Amino acid sequence: MAVNPENQAKKGQTPVSKPKDIKSTIKGLWNYLCRYRGLLCLAVILTISSNLLALVGPMLSGSAIDAIGSKKGEANFQKIFFYAGLMILFYIVSSALTYLLSLLMLEISRKIVRQMRNDVFSKLMELPVGYFDQHLSGDIISRISYDIDVINTSLSTDLIQICASIITVIGSFIMMVVISPPLMIVMVLMIPISIFYTRYMARKTRPLFSKRSAKLGELNGFVEEMISGHKTIKAYAREEVMLSKFDTINEEAVTAYYNADYYGSMVGPTVNFINNISLTIVAVFGAVLYLFGILSLGSISSFVLYSRKFSGPINEAANIVSELQSALAAAERVFRVLKEEPEVKDTKDAKLLTEVIGKVELKDVTFGYHKEHTIIKNLSLTAKAGSLTAIVGPTGAGKTTIINLLMRFYDPDFGTICVDEKENREITRESLRKSYAMVLQDTWVFGGTIFDNIAYGKENATIEEVVAAAKAAKIHSYISKLPDGYETILTEDGVNISKGQKQLLTIARAMLLDAKILILDEATSNVDTRTEIQIQKAMRTLMKGKTCFVIAHRLSTIREADLILVVENGNVVEQGTHWELLKKQGVYSKLYYSQFQ
Repeated sequence: MAVNPENQAKKGQTPVSKPKDIKSTIKGLWNYLCRYRGLLCLAVILTISSNLLALVGPMLSGSAIDAIGSKKGEANFQKIFFYAGLMILFYIVSSALTYLLSLLMLEISRKIVRQMRNDVFSKLMELPVGYFDQHLSGDIISRISYDIDVINTSLSTDLIQICASIITVIGSFIMMVVISPPLMIVMVLMIPISIFYTRYMARKTRPLFSKRSAKLGELNGFVEEMISGHKTIKAYAREEVMLSKFDTINEEAVTAYYNADYYGSMVGPTVNFINNISLTIVAVFGAVLYLFGILSLGSISSFVLYSRKFSGPINEAANIVSELQSALAAAERVFRVLKEEPEVKDTKDAKLLTEVIGKVELKDVTFGYHKEHTIIKNLSLTAKAGSLTAIVGPTGAGKTTIINLLMRFYDPDFGTICVDEKENREITRESLRKSYAMVLQDTWVFGGTIFDNIAYGKENATIEEVVAAAKAAKIHSYISKLPDGYETILTEDGVNISKGQKQLLTIARAMLLDAKILILDEATSNVDTRTEIQIQKAMRTLMKGKTCFVIAHRLSTIREADLILVVENGNVVEQGTHWELLKKQGVYSKLYYSQFQ
C-alpha cells in the first residue's frame, strides 16, 4: 500500500516542529503528572524551599560587609562570622534540597516515561494493520523512543528550571525593591535590552541549528547508504565518484556546523557584556546613593548579587521556551498515537471459532484500501477443507489483499467471508487468526534460540515436535551442523543466517502450529526451486486434511495445487487445476510459459 509522503523523513534527521494543539498536549501531560500528585507536591515544596534559602544568601552577604565597618582597621568579626556561618548553612541546606529535588524529578519522570511507553506500546498492539501500512516503521519507533526521551529530559530538567526561575525572578525582584527602588528602576531599564537581544539572536540561530541537524542527517544517511552498498560500489569501481560526493556533503555539514556554533557562541558573551554594563551603571548610581547616605556598601553588594540572580533566568528564557516547544511537539506526536482509533472490537455476540474444518468461502467480496480506489471487485471463491489453493496473477492484481481479508486485517466493503459456514464478523478475531498459520515473504525472527523461534506459535512445544517440523521444512540438516544445534542464538532479525534459512525457519514455525488453515504469501521466494518443490511435497504430507493457500510467482511450484485461482484487476478470471488452465491457453498459460522464455 502507498505510504503517505508526509510521514517520510530523511534518515538521521529529526524534523524541527512546533506543537499545533498546545492546550490538548499540556492537558495530556498534566494527566500523567497528576498520577503522582504526592510526589509532585513534594517537588514543589522542595523547589520553593531551596530557592528561598538561596535567596537569603545575598542579604546575609550584605550584612556581613556592613559589619566590616567604614573606618580603617575596624571590623566586627563576631557579626561577620555569624552572617558567614548562616550563609554557609543556608547554601548547604539549599544545595541538599536541590539535590533531593533532582532525584525526585528523575523518579517522577522515570515513572511517567515508563507508563507512557507502556501506554504507547499497548496502543500499538491494539491498532489495526492498516495503521502500520500507512506509517513508516522508523516514524513509529521514533515516537516511542526519541520523542519520549525528549519528554523525559524536559520533565526532569526544564520543569525544575522553570519553577526555580519563576521563584528566583520574583524573589530577587522583591528583594531589590526592598533594598533600593531607585536602583531597581535603573536595572529594569537595562533588562529589556538583554531580553530583546536574546530573542533576536535566538531567531537568527535557530534556523542555523536546524540546518546543522539537517546536514548532519544527510551526512549520516549518505554514509549509511555507502556502507550498505559497499560491494556494489566496488563492483562498479565507483570509489572516486563516491569520495567526491562525500567531500561535497561533508563540506556542507562542516560549514553548517561552524555557522551555527559561531553565531551561537556569540550570545553568551554578548549578554554577559550587557549585564556587566548594567552592573556598571548600578555601581555608579549605587556609589551616588552611598555618598548621600541612602545606601550602605552591604546593601549595594546585596543588590548586585540579586541583580545577577534576576537577570540569569530571563536571559535563559529563550532557550527554555525553545526546549519546551520541542518537548511539546514530541508529546503531541506521542499523544497522536494514543488517540488513534484501535482495531474495531468484536461484536458482543461474536463466537469462538472451534473445531475448525477448514472450508473457506468468499462471496461477492468488494474491497479497496481507499474509497476512491477499489482493488477487489465482486470476488467469489470456495476453498474446500484440506485443499491446496494457489492464487496467482500479475503484480497489483490483489493477491496479498485477499490474504489480508482472509486474516481479517481488513473487513470487506461489501460481501462476506466465511470459515466453515460462519461469517468472519460473527467470529472473534483471536479465534479466527489462531485458525490460520501464516508465512510471509518478509520473514521475521527474533533474538533468541532457534528452538524458541520455531516453537514461537505453540506453547509447551517439545524438542521432538520442533525437530519434526524442521525436518519437514528441510532446515534440520543445517541446524544440526551448528555448534549449539537448536540452542544456537539468533541475533536480532536473524542477521547471522541467510534469507533463505530464515524463510525455512518461519515455514517450520508454521508447520508446528495446530492451525487448520495455512497461508504462504510468497513464502519460498528466497529458496532455490528444488528446495521449494521439496518443501511443497513435505507440506502436502504434513498438511493433509488442512486447507492451504499459496501465493506464488514461480508457477512451476504449484502444479499439484487442487485449485488455482488466476486473479487480474481484483477479479478471478480463471480457475482450475494446472493442466486444465494450460489447456485453456488463457491468462494462466501466458503467465506460465513467459517464465520459460
